[in-house]
Amino acid sequence: MIWREGFSMWIAAALVTTLSFGTNNTIFKWSTSRGLSKVHIQFFFYFVAFLLTLGYGLYTGELQFNLYALILGGLIGILNANGNIQMSKAFEKGPASLTSPLIGANAIMPILGAAIIFHEEISLAHWIGIVVILGSALMIQYSPGKSHGTNYGPWIYRVVLAILSFGILGILMKTTSYLQISSLSTLICMYGGGSIYLALTSLREKESWLRSEVNVGSMAGLVSVIGYSCYFYALQKGIASIIFPIVSLNCLVVILAGCWFFKEKLKRYQLVGIFSAILGIIFTKI
Repeated sequence: MIWREGFSMWIAAALVTTLSFGTNNTIFKWSTSRGLSKVHIQFFFYFVAFLLTLGYGLYTGELQFNLYALILGGLIGILNANGNIQMSKAFEKGPASLTSPLIGANAIMPILGAAIIFHEEISLAHWIGIVVILGSALMIQYSPGKSHGTNYGPWIYRVVLAILSFGILGILMKTTSYLQISSLSTLICMYGGGSIYLALTSLREKESWLRSEVNVGSMAGLVSVIGYSCYFYALQKGIASIIFPIVSLNCLVVILAGCWFFKEKLKRYQLVGIFSAILGIIFTKI
């Protein structure tokens, strides 16, 4: 069965993706605390990643563009960029204590999609692991007492848009692996489509550009290329319904980085979430 063939490799790739996404989210957290534009930083990380992947493709001669790669890759890039923008706006509109856990629940969509649309067979032990990992991710991100503002209508609107963006993104990523579309071509289209979307968004919002945003965005771009390359590899070789909840644990990297770099204190319920997440991963390996 697929989880017995090369299991360690695609699980390791999923964990590298988790680390990469968590690192980038930590970079975004640090940069926004210093007044840098999240749209601009995303633009530079998409644009740098686009140049890197396109350059690699031209050098190796492995470019295999087709209509599906252009459409799906472009949509994935736009959805990911839009999801991040909607999430940042949701934090501005409503209770921070609920925003991250609710948006983090988007992983349920691609998990169900993998089981229903792509007919992945999932054992009882794996279902237990999936549920435990998702519950752990929600627990780790929950922050009681950290709320501001009462503009719940716009907040719910932004949360729903973020959930849909990230959830549909996961389904489309699985679709590219199901259709055996070149991951490199998909990455190039993803970063290219995201760059165009973010450039148009920046023009609409008319924010001032800062030089430091170039440096931070470029660093995030390098990390993103590693993360998404591993993500596509994991989806091609492994079980999507297990990969998605593992990747959702990137919030754990942000929490631990906050303790290390920002001197934040780890709450007891977060410790419980960390240990239960490890337990969930163990169940997925049974």
